[in-house]
Amino acid sequence: MFKRFLTTEIRDARRMARIARFERPIGGPVSRAKAWANMLLVDHGVFRLAYLNRHRIGQGKLWRSAQPTPHQLAWFKRQGVRTVISLRGGREHGSWPLQREACERQGLKLVEFVLRSREAPSRETILAAKAFFDSVEYPAMMHCKSGADRAGLAATLYLILHENLPVAEAMGQLSARYGHFRFAKTGILDAFFTLYRREGEARGLDFLTWVETEYDPEALKRGFRAGFWSDLVVDRIIKRE
Repeated sequence: MFKRFLTTEIRDARRMARIARFERPIGGPVSRAKAWANMLLVDHGVFRLAYLNRHRIGQGKLWRSAQPTPHQLAWFKRQGVRTVISLRGGREHGSWPLQREACERQGLKLVEFVLRSREAPSRETILAAKAFFDSVEYPAMMHCKSGADRAGLAATLYLILHENLPVAEAMGQLSARYGHFRFAKTGILDAFFTLYRREGEARGLDFLTWVETEYDPEALKRGFRAGFWSDLVVDRIIKRE
């Protein structure tokens, strides 16, 4: 038990050291090369050079994608994007300082709205989402690491709360088309919206009223079971966040 605690403590300390490292501005050619190497190899950015999982949402004033490189952010700028929304939270990869620097250079506003892909969505996060999307300066783009799960959750919430689409239609953003696996741990996101349709929508409750007054994240977590093989692919092979 002590060994396990010590291992966790060491792992957390190393993570905090990485965050501190990448919070600093890029200081020169060596620092820049290290940030790029980390983004491409450790953060799997080499795959995103070939495919960014980039899509317009709803009426077209919002994009969803995987973590962009500086030149991909420049492309979004040319499409008229004004705001970049990071859904990732963690700042422990070279992607973060490169993105921050690129946004400053391109005149893009960089904001964060942190989401989780393997947990029951918190009541506070869902209730905050409407005000957040109402405050964004559009056109905008939002991203997680792979553009599949957190981007899918955010896109679904955006369509429900900002464009007033029915939940069943908005849930199309959580789809295998974008690389989302509903039978892995990430399927708890699908289960969340399905629970609303069964317990809230069926009784005439609007989405936010149900979240505020009846939604129980712990009950959702207890009732959800991920499929073994899907979970193996997502967490062990693809190594999603």
